[in-house]
Amino acid sequence: MNVKAFSIALLLASSLLARGLPAAEQKAGIVEGKASFAFKSKYLAAEFSTMRPQLTSLVVDSLGLGQFRCSALRPPVGPPRPAAAVRTGATLEYRRAGLSSAAPARWTFRLGEKTFALLSRWSDDDSPEPLVLEFDPRLAHPTLLGHINANGSVRLPALLHFPDQGTFRITAANWKDAALGYDANRVGAGFVRITFPPATGGRRQVEYCWDVIEVHPQVAAAVGDARYNGFRRNWLNILQLNPRLRLLANHAGSDSAAFCYYEYADIARYSPPLAEGLAALDLVRQSLDRILEGIPAYGMPNYTAFDGDFAPSWFREAAADTYPSLLISAGDYFDGTRDKVWLAKNYAGIRQWAEKMLAADRNGNGLIEYVESGDSGSWPAHLTYRPSNWWDAIGFGHEDAYANALAYRALGGMERLAAKLDKTADAARYRAAADKLRGAYFKTFYNPATGVLAGWKSADGKLHDYYFLWVNGIAIHYGLVPRDQANAIMDRLLAKMKAVGYNRFDLGLPGNLIPIPRKDYVDLQHRWGAGQKEDGSDGFQIYQNGGASACFAYFTLAALYDLGRREEADRILFPMLDAMEKGKFQGFGPNGMTNDWKTWDGTPWGYEGFLVDNYYVLLAVLAREGLLEKDSLRVPSF
Repeated sequence: MNVKAFSIALLLASSLLARGLPAAEQKAGIVEGKASFAFKSKYLAAEFSTMRPQLTSLVVDSLGLGQFRCSALRPPVGPPRPAAAVRTGATLEYRRAGLSSAAPARWTFRLGEKTFALLSRWSDDDSPEPLVLEFDPRLAHPTLLGHINANGSVRLPALLHFPDQGTFRITAANWKDAALGYDANRVGAGFVRITFPPATGGRRQVEYCWDVIEVHPQVAAAVGDARYNGFRRNWLNILQLNPRLRLLANHAGSDSAAFCYYEYADIARYSPPLAEGLAALDLVRQSLDRILEGIPAYGMPNYTAFDGDFAPSWFREAAADTYPSLLISAGDYFDGTRDKVWLAKNYAGIRQWAEKMLAADRNGNGLIEYVESGDSGSWPAHLTYRPSNWWDAIGFGHEDAYANALAYRALGGMERLAAKLDKTADAARYRAAADKLRGAYFKTFYNPATGVLAGWKSADGKLHDYYFLWVNGIAIHYGLVPRDQANAIMDRLLAKMKAVGYNRFDLGLPGNLIPIPRKDYVDLQHRWGAGQKEDGSDGFQIYQNGGASACFAYFTLAALYDLGRREEADRILFPMLDAMEKGKFQGFGPNGMTNDWKTWDGTPWGYEGFLVDNYYVLLAVLAREGLLEKDSLRVPSF
């Protein structure tokens, strides 16, 4: 359609909004059409209805590169309340038709290059309605990050983060207790909904200020290097807050898995402040507080998903990686905040997690054991219970190498937490338990037939080894493998990866390099990677049966960087970062599957649409630059 461009330099100094724009930001333009106003700068692009005070499109580019993906905003529901829209420069005002321009506007929108302000004013003649933004999660997975209230609303200041796009910091001028309505769900078409309360008779003016920001750790190597754009843009992707659960989750409308919390906490631990009075670790603490109150998450007994998809019987006891994850998260929170009041208040509950974890050492050898045996062929044809860890389509059970690596780190953290409260007996207990676990670890899981660590040792004494990259990576990274053996193991894994022909590092890494046979697979549906052939070869590369994902790729990269094998690690890391910058790990493919998992030719076989665990790999940038605090891992220096 024919449109006319207007310079933002025409912005009137007497704008209704008190917040001025510096001249350096007056570089964008707004154009007017028949049904909408459109605005675009290097940092944001938006469209606004002419019929009602409503955004109809919104995208952001925190890096200021003018790279805009499709908007996920849905059209507003219901007939509009009549409103006449008037534009002055980069300011839009909405009033009931016929009202004088001197009357308060129900809503006023004002845009700058990196700023966006919303002003609602009360009028007895033209009361304002709430401003509701509803997003389609099939197109994007925005989340609201902040201190959450019991009703799911989020107090300001808060962040509105768009994965693969960027971040707005939202504040409310002169309103201490301001909160935005927040809701999300995945049922049916799904939605993420954010509501901005309007002015009222009791609060006659409300102003919301949005600022485009970058949030990531400062890494000298990333400055001016486009290879790190995926890191800079997407550092916060792993943090998604579910408003109904009030927990960090797979995404805002999905489940919360307790055994993922350490991933969120590790990212939060190294995040800069999000806003005044808001840190990423506050989001972790909120989730920990809920679990301490007795709210179960996925991976714990009695968990039922908020939308009712999952049966409580899936976990007869907590997954073997659940309590280690919670303990590591608590340690991260304290290490990052030094919040001794919180630690003292919650130490008894945290200690209960540690004691439940240690009680799982049923045979006294120092390793924790899961209640399910992990024996080949022991899994029922109809899925009724889950294996021992995050990779819950694979038959991990009994002594789980991944869960025990996490337990080792968790015990080191518990030793430090106990010492901070002068609980010397507890500190000594956890130190001894960690040392005992470490003494048993390598000799239990090392497979001399392959020269790498097996994924698990089942109750019948057999090792189950499918060249799990992440299992070996975490063991090396956490210091559970002697250095000479660590390099030899990594040599064998990389040689095997070359031999099987995997080189699509833009897709992430396979979890395992050879097929998992049907007898060791748990979910026997082909869609989830189970082979109909006994050797599992016809399910290989699908989902967790060797599918490519960025999930847990961090551990392989961290191990390589720990070992000084920088060039080999970089060959894997930078294609992944480039794919993240291009948004390749979320969304749907032509086959209706999602991009969180793919076969080695890039065909999607995922399920979430957006799975936060993919973005834990961004921590590898800090590992590359030597910015991780190894003491928190209880890792001896190589």
